[in-house]
Amino acid sequence: MEREFSGRKLQLARGDITEERTDAIVNAANSSLLGGGGVDGAIHRAGGSAILEECKALRARQGECPAGHAVMTTGGRLAARHVIHTVGPVWRGGDRGEKTLLASCYRNSLRLAVEQGWSSVAFPSISTGIYGYPVEEAAKVALGAVVEFLKEEESAPLLVRFVLFDGKTFQAYREALEALSMVGDAPQR
Repeated sequence: MEREFSGRKLQLARGDITEERTDAIVNAANSSLLGGGGVDGAIHRAGGSAILEECKALRARQGECPAGHAVMTTGGRLAARHVIHTVGPVWRGGDRGEKTLLASCYRNSLRLAVEQGWSSVAFPSISTGIYGYPVEEAAKVALGAVVEFLKEEESAPLLVRFVLFDGKTFQAYREALEALSMVGDAPQR
């Protein structure tokens, strides 16, 4: 599924983010940056030790990565040359700033991509695994933040792809994107 916003493509796909060939993929990291479960563990395993070594160096310089922030490393053995690590919020009922923090994950990841001059970025669904963010709500926040960024930032990547692992998550993002497309400049493709 694809939509266009301000001349930039936003795509939804089912698949494995570790196989993406975009300039960068985004990792739903934990604050330690040392790998974990879910997409974080998959990216660290597929990318190899180079990612972990750079994460350790970042951690030594900056300490833990707070929720909503983003940092980058090499892609190691991944097809994508770079990994943007962002720490999503843990769902605590929705009244503790989770929406703002989740939107910041997407915006700050895209800002890093702009700073690096990358033309393509792939995102997973951040915080919807072990962090417990309801996928339907997360999809609205994620797509809203990305579409807003694409419309406002002249140097935004030409392609942003959400790579979603399972059918339930893909469907939630599809419905959220269809709802957004009703109000924006998004011709169907």
